[in-house]
Amino acid sequence: MFKFKTAFVLALTAALPAHGAVAQTPISITLSNYSFSPTAIQLQAGTTYTLHFVNNGSKDHNFSAPEFFAAAQIAPADVSKIEKGLVDLGSGQSVDVTVTPVRAGSFAVECTHFMHKMMGMHGVITVQ
Repeated sequence: MFKFKTAFVLALTAALPAHGAVAQTPISITLSNYSFSPTAIQLQAGTTYTLHFVNNGSKDHNFSAPEFFAAAQIAPADVSKIEKGLVDLGSGQSVDVTVTPVRAGSFAVECTHFMHKMMGMHGVITVQ
């Protein structure tokens, strides 16, 4: 009986966030040849999200949202993953960025590679 209780308590403790840790809501964002999925992302100000970017296209792509990233707190460990308001991903690469939006608004998203936006790589992040 003691082993069962100990194992149960350890499993329950492992499932809880560490003291002081912030729970994160995961959002998967797929970049493929000339599209984002989803194209519209709804977030709540003050909620922490882990944005999981995956480039499953055959070309390099980026997720450019400089106004959004400027209006959000970026986890210190992830600041270096964002350069000039964009996350750059090579073909087959994935990147996680933890953010907490602090200001409501509507923020444009696009891939800044030549003609990628025109071919469909654009969207919007709405923070309420």
